[in-house]
Amino acid sequence: MAHETLLEPITLGDLTLPNRVVMAPLTRARTPDSVPGELQQAYYGQRAGAGLIISEATNISPTARGYVYTPGIWTDEQQAGWKKVVDAVHAKGGRIALQLWHVGRVSHEMVQPDGQAPVAPSALKGEGANAFVEFEDGSAGQHPASTPRALETDEIPGIVEDYRQAAQRAKNAGFDMIEVHAANAYLLNQFLATGTNQRTDRYGGSIENRARFPLEVVDAVIEVVGAGRVGIRLTPFIEIFGLTDDEPEEMALYLADELSQRGIAYIHLNEPNWAGGDNTFPDGFRERMRERFNGRLIYCGHYDVDKGEALLESGNGELVAFGRPYIANPDLVERFRVAAPLNEPDQETFYGGDAKGYTDYPFLDNGHDRLK
Repeated sequence: MAHETLLEPITLGDLTLPNRVVMAPLTRARTPDSVPGELQQAYYGQRAGAGLIISEATNISPTARGYVYTPGIWTDEQQAGWKKVVDAVHAKGGRIALQLWHVGRVSHEMVQPDGQAPVAPSALKGEGANAFVEFEDGSAGQHPASTPRALETDEIPGIVEDYRQAAQRAKNAGFDMIEVHAANAYLLNQFLATGTNQRTDRYGGSIENRARFPLEVVDAVIEVVGAGRVGIRLTPFIEIFGLTDDEPEEMALYLADELSQRGIAYIHLNEPNWAGGDNTFPDGFRERMRERFNGRLIYCGHYDVDKGEALLESGNGELVAFGRPYIANPDLVERFRVAAPLNEPDQETFYGGDAKGYTDYPFLDNGHDRLK
């Protein structure tokens, strides 16, 4: 059997996984009404062989949105749609987490309710950030993000409550775990980073203050599902959408300590080279994270099977998340098991559209869903 460590079972919080291969969260923009449907049931069901599926980023509220055609979890209809997706994954023996998302300033008035400005820790526009909007002629495309307004201190508990309600709906839908999205320059990451958080209240300034809101969100989710079913995604050192940070490692290690005390299942670290660039973590960072965090560490970022195996053998991480390989290879674990070649993803079909480039990639037996 090839790649033995990747294919070993492992405990992850309250779950036992059959392997250490994680399907990374992948925005695919195929829910025009924000409600997952039959297409999503097929897509996630096909990939149930993963040790854990992490869903595409899912908006916690109407004001959390920055991209049209992405799913939500704030209505009964959305919850019911996700339940059918979860049922499809469970019917094939899989496990799935819901990733909770608020984009913060990476949005535009055209996506926001009543044309209001998006919110952020500070009223600083994200340079180079684009929302994905629907234009008056019915077409959709990128549009430079709007200048946000700074959240008032007394508004923040309301957003924490949005996360709590989203977690409750995820629990009602049957999700096995919840991942808090605090990465990729979205709202919680904006609070963590020095360049985007210029607040002078209890949510800004020191590392402890900048981490307060994300940790309040984690605590709210823990209250709903228990620490053993909670993970968080972080991207220290990443600089996208105009986000910069003078203390990325210090913040990551502080969060590792705080999250260890809470006993959450995992930290999911998305590396700066996620798009295939040369940047990665500084020397010794993985070792320091391993020393400071007592849960599982998942790494994601342009990994192939050999790099993933090497990471696990180093002892610095316990699971590896794969993104683009999972777009094109619904039976990725089986391909790893028999050292089979991988299908190449069609980048033209990454975002938007229908079944093409979504549920039509072949399995090893050339069928479209050998797990049925």
